[in-house]
Amino acid sequence: MPVGGVAFGAMGRRVLRSIFVSDLVALAIAIWLATWIVFGTPLPWDAAVPEGESLLPFSLLIFLGAIIGSYVSVRSWGNSAPRPLYGRAFGIVLFAASFTAVGLVVTRVYWSRPLFGWTVVIWFFLVLIHRAIRRRRPWSESMVIITNEKQLAEDVRSTPHAAVLSVLGPSDEPPNGEVDMGVSLVVDLRSVLSEDMAQFVASSSIAGHTIRTLSHVYEEHTGRLPMVHLAEGWEISQPVARSGYAPVKRAIDVIAVVVTLPLWVLLGALTWFVVKIDSRGAAVYSQERTGRNDRAFTLYKFRTMIPDAEPHGPRFTSVDDPRLTRVGRFLRKTRLDEIPQLWNVLRGDLSLVGPRPERPLFVEQFERTIPFYSSRALIRPGVTGWAQVNYGYADDEAETVEKLTYDLYYVKNSSVWLDLHILS
Repeated sequence: MPVGGVAFGAMGRRVLRSIFVSDLVALAIAIWLATWIVFGTPLPWDAAVPEGESLLPFSLLIFLGAIIGSYVSVRSWGNSAPRPLYGRAFGIVLFAASFTAVGLVVTRVYWSRPLFGWTVVIWFFLVLIHRAIRRRRPWSESMVIITNEKQLAEDVRSTPHAAVLSVLGPSDEPPNGEVDMGVSLVVDLRSVLSEDMAQFVASSSIAGHTIRTLSHVYEEHTGRLPMVHLAEGWEISQPVARSGYAPVKRAIDVIAVVVTLPLWVLLGALTWFVVKIDSRGAAVYSQERTGRNDRAFTLYKFRTMIPDAEPHGPRFTSVDDPRLTRVGRFLRKTRLDEIPQLWNVLRGDLSLVGPRPERPLFVEQFERTIPFYSSRALIRPGVTGWAQVNYGYADDEAETVEKLTYDLYYVKNSSVWLDLHILS
């Protein structure tokens, strides 16, 4: 494969194809076993069904639902390394079952409730077993990295699906002999290769080795943007300007909140009651935050701290902050304190997914001291986000820099598929 951007490496694509095929094989086995349990025969076409009816349409519907659900799951990996997650298995099975139920109502083809139920239960059981086996022996991509940025190489090495065999400097002596086939050469394009090293990379490419760029491998395996590889920030702003995803994302946000509103109203009422009886003070707390294009807005959330928690001005919040109330600790862990922010989503201040909005004082400070921090404001902030699920809270400037690498990854790769990945 020539140097350039890819969704993920060859090994990652093989893993996704393998999971996809295995899920369909598991579904075929589930239909076979369910037919045997319900009709006493493993062959759907031999099942005792009313004359003129067939189990074939039902089987086709659930297979089609499985294919569509798997496609959505595959696309939602975006630019990150795929992993056999149980939550995705549940999502695929749920989507296929829902798709089949709607299809049965619309087409009115013959179906059997026991067959439907047994098929879904057995299939879900099989895909969970399949993922449990895969998780015992995680896949890995073997690679040799050529770069001067040793920390970036170490970041890649620390990830679960990268087997870094060696790290070479751009002026080092190339390895003696040929590198084993199946080993990717990961090249830092910001480094100036010596003549010998350039010849080694060129001959390896001709020999059929996969040549990949360090920036893409770093993004794929860490889910972060390598800030030392950013020039003037255009690598982030240009994809945002070209995507056209913002209006679609806004429509999805509004529809999702409106459709699920009864659930959030019920949970919000219960949370409000618990906060009120736990400690004195208002249950809902408001605070000024900075949003898209550095526009200030008022953010709402359930109070998780004692009243007058900041007598000396704004300060960072930590996971085990002593100012948290008993209920507040639980609300922070479950994110239930953020339910009132759905009102901010409807107002257009927030999206469901995006970089978390910061307080104006911190934003002004970080924009002066942290390169590319202002790029977070290219898109609408979110109730949750890529940095939130991968890193959590940052309680000082150094941790803010680390968290920013995740935020910039999201800003650059923002899409409906990545949003589904974050929410799943």
